[in-house]
Amino acid sequence: MSKVLRLAIAEKRAVFGGWCALPCAFGAELLAAGGLDYVCVDQQHGLIDYADVTPMFTAIERAGGIPVTRVPASTDWMIAKALDAGAQAVIVPMCETPEQAAAAVAACRYPPTGIRSYGPIRSALVRQARDTATLGDEPMCFVMIESRRGLDNLEAIAATPGLDGIYVGPADLALGLGLEPDLDKPEKEHADAVAAILDACRRHGRVAGIQCSGGASGRRYADQGFGFVTIAKDSALLQAGTRQELARARGDTANPAASGYT
Repeated sequence: MSKVLRLAIAEKRAVFGGWCALPCAFGAELLAAGGLDYVCVDQQHGLIDYADVTPMFTAIERAGGIPVTRVPASTDWMIAKALDAGAQAVIVPMCETPEQAAAAVAACRYPPTGIRSYGPIRSALVRQARDTATLGDEPMCFVMIESRRGLDNLEAIAATPGLDGIYVGPADLALGLGLEPDLDKPEKEHADAVAAILDACRRHGRVAGIQCSGGASGRRYADQGFGFVTIAKDSALLQAGTRQELARARGDTANPAASGYT
């Protein structure tokens, strides 16, 4: 399935995805059934444990989506277990140095190009392959730059051999810049940092990814050149949808929530 991502990216087409913070396989299935290209299961900040991951991946695949995960930390065994469970791409948080980026890539690859231990378990089943040549190079590896130190090392991180892309978490990036943690940031310093990451990805042939507040924001970023764009989050959709319908029920037309998902 990650070949679908790679093909779209090679053709310069943006892929649009969803984000799961809730440990619910049916919720993940609903997101994927909505037509999203991928659904990311968040093991870092979501309420999701490893025992939840496999049924969520299964549900995403059943609905036609590609299972992706953000691992809790840049630790080789965490990355390996996510891949063994069937993740087609991993997003590794808080990358600040090229050494950390290289370690994330190595954790996704079998020897001699990496350090991943062999035990594909479910990934061999769903990919219908058992040899390391077929299994080892397929998963995509993204790292997140979320701090000033990461921005200072942006060029070296983007140049890391084998790295597929850099994923922007706007809220954490904002915190790293001393700003309030929102997704849509108007401050020039934040916009310049996001643009710098996009430019570095272009120069080094990497995919630029980003977390968005919704479809309109995702469209803007896709038009700028971001290729891996997350536009929907389960917990946010539940809250926004509830507020919208409640505003309509109360006749509160002045409430912005009444006009759509905000």
